[in-house]
Amino acid sequence: MQIILCDSPEQVGARAADVVEARLRQGPTVLGLATGSSPAGTYRELIRRHRDESLSFNQVTAFTLDEYAGLKPGHEQSYYSTIRREFVDHIDLPLEQLLTPRGDAADLVDEANWYDAAIVSAGGIDIQILGIGANGHIGFNEPTSSLASRTRVKTLSGVTRADNAGFFPKGEVPRLCLTQGLGTIRDAKQAVLVALGENKADAVRSMVEGPVSAYCPASVLQLHRRAVVILDPGAASKLTLLDYYREAQELSDQL
Repeated sequence: MQIILCDSPEQVGARAADVVEARLRQGPTVLGLATGSSPAGTYRELIRRHRDESLSFNQVTAFTLDEYAGLKPGHEQSYYSTIRREFVDHIDLPLEQLLTPRGDAADLVDEANWYDAAIVSAGGIDIQILGIGANGHIGFNEPTSSLASRTRVKTLSGVTRADNAGFFPKGEVPRLCLTQGLGTIRDAKQAVLVALGENKADAVRSMVEGPVSAYCPASVLQLHRRAVVILDPGAASKLTLLDYYREAQELSDQL
């Protein structure tokens, strides 16, 4: 796991965008997209590079990380609508190359199985963008999720529903979701997790320095072959080995 320490949220977004751009410049790319506040700066920077530096997404196939059960794709708070509003509608990614599980599918289990198979059929995800929840979840993999899980139906925790309540009228957040599993995320060739703010500091410490445990789902990234964790000062504030990470980063930047 590579730790990149940044001075500001803007720098976090730029460093994450660097990783994505480097892969896009190599040719056709399968990109995993997360929603939420943490990756928003990364998307803004990628949009800027598309607009100002001709960075193209025309050869990208994109898979969203998760979706609320019960919501149609056109629902304002569906993650399909959210990722279009915050990212895809501002770049040259063809909409037919944006795939997401349908929260309104008649059979959610079949939909989850189809979606996982679609990722495999695409050759797997080259870069998976991730955020982290305050309880350590990635995607909608809540604490106690199987470290080998595939895309599936999952029950949202009370903490997650409370965190997202402000986006829904009367706080009525769906109780179920479809999410890539931790095993699916581990299969990505590269994972890029961004975290911002002191409210994520405990989760970041558990992810990076704690044991690999289903209680902190993000800790599965310790087992990932190529995981990059990009942090602002608040998110990094409770790491015990900060001096080591800074030294390693300085040496890596010189290579």
